[in-house]
Amino acid sequence: MKLAFSTLGVPGMPVADVVRLAAGHGYQGVELRAHPEEPVHPGLSKAERDAVAEEFGKGGVEILTVAGYVRAAAEGADAPVLAELAGLVDLAHDLGARNVRVFPGGGGLPSAEADANAARRLAAAAPHAADRGVRVLLETHDSHRAGVDVARVVGAVGHGSVGALWDVMHTWLAGEDPAASHAVLAPHLGYVQVKDIASAEDTTPLPLGTGVLPLTACLATLDTVAPDSPVAPDGPDAWVCWEYEKRWHPHAAELPDLLAAGREYLLRAVR
Repeated sequence: MKLAFSTLGVPGMPVADVVRLAAGHGYQGVELRAHPEEPVHPGLSKAERDAVAEEFGKGGVEILTVAGYVRAAAEGADAPVLAELAGLVDLAHDLGARNVRVFPGGGGLPSAEADANAARRLAAAAPHAADRGVRVLLETHDSHRAGVDVARVVGAVGHGSVGALWDVMHTWLAGEDPAASHAVLAPHLGYVQVKDIASAEDTTPLPLGTGVLPLTACLATLDTVAPDSPVAPDGPDAWVCWEYEKRWHPHAAELPDLLAAGREYLLRAVR
């Protein structure tokens, strides 16, 4: 298993400091939040992108994902969504990242309409992602928080460059059992995003293993994928990413102080 953390937990931190933090605490990768208020975003020049990639390369840390805010299922025209998504794919390619994260964002649309929007747009984006060597991952989130919801969309796309990102908080909030989430997501799974919280009503981030999320049960599913699965992330090369939502909860404890214990917790949980 390979470990990463999201820069959502260290908002605004310079790239060099992020790389040192990951390398110094035994995390092999980082999920980069791609937003204008962060050091890395689609507005970077080619020279700036090259500098970011070089910094990560020197530190021996992989950029696992460019985490964007495209809402694939949202109402409205396709063109702006596809343009934003193409920009994120290009950014990921330039940085050497293997994935782009997108949200469903279906809002109050009927589920069939939201599904159709997301599947159509992801299918349209898939060839460009394939050409750039990037995989677009639809996260279990908001309008499609259960694994079965995301699997329904990704399965309809049916393209290897479109997959799923399992955010374990959202499948838990949807009332879905970890084994059921994994069963439907496994054929499409890019990686797993973990976190911990006090309750469904209080989602302030906590150190891993101190809240209510069934992290051990979720991680225990990761060695159960069929060996002939078309996408088999489970095993020694599986990625697990800690998304600590410090950006939305500024009074939460500082992530750097928690990284060492978080790493040990994750390694114990999968033994």
